[in-house]
Amino acid sequence: MRTFKLGRTGLEVTPVVYGAIIHMNETQEAANALVATAVDRGINYFDVAPSYQDAEVLLGPALEPYRSKVHLACKTGERTAEGSRRELLTSLKNLRTDHFDVYQFHALTTEQDLETVFAPGGAMETFLWAKKEGLIRNIGFSAHSEKIALQAMDLYDFDTVLFPMYWAMGLNTGWGDQVAERVRQSGAGLLAMKTLILRSWLPDEEKTYPKSWCKPIAGNDRLAIAAMKYGLAKGAATLVPPGNSEHFQFMLDHIDECLDHPLNDNDLDLLREQAQKVKDYPIFQE
Repeated sequence: MRTFKLGRTGLEVTPVVYGAIIHMNETQEAANALVATAVDRGINYFDVAPSYQDAEVLLGPALEPYRSKVHLACKTGERTAEGSRRELLTSLKNLRTDHFDVYQFHALTTEQDLETVFAPGGAMETFLWAKKEGLIRNIGFSAHSEKIALQAMDLYDFDTVLFPMYWAMGLNTGWGDQVAERVRQSGAGLLAMKTLILRSWLPDEEKTYPKSWCKPIAGNDRLAIAAMKYGLAKGAATLVPPGNSEHFQFMLDHIDECLDHPLNDNDLDLLREQAQKVKDYPIFQE
């Protein structure tokens, strides 16, 4: 599988990420098989977080035989130096590794998050200490708020940004465009999530993909492929699939088509048409 530069990190990453939520709540044998299949298909970027229940514990032994050949990203939801240091060290132990290639603030959501992280005694102290000690190589963050993402980038020159490049809101309101442009200007690496999302779940709707808090595209390959192309067109080096093996497999099977035939006017027409149909069911409020 082809690889692409993840901004200025020096990492060459495959255009599809293995998000370990895929094997959350599965058996160790299932996790081992999923990870082995991903490596066999050429995937070299793996992402996990302690908040994904047992995904981290399962990923450690599953990935251990391949660790030297792949890039491993992890996150912390802790905002203080004490809490994030504890979580970082636990994650390193669980994942049977001596370093993370990318370590991220997980789901920065509010201005209070930013204030706490960057204040004395905040989690940024842990990140800077860990980078100095060689425990982490690159510092990134994830966010679901464009406002908070932009503010975070004002406060620190992050190496990576993990952000939704959700076509429906992007085409309807321009949501995400400012983040994509700021990442491009800064030279950071953009990892795009939520590209294969259709809309929010309806209140009385059966959640056919229970690991996904919003409804993935299903049964419409043309739309799904156009949505992947949209994320790549925004400058993403790699795409994060929804948290299930079916959509991960779909990305693997169609990523070459997306790379060989980038977003075009026909794709945009289809995305705009579908974006109007789901405009009343956005997955984010800002």
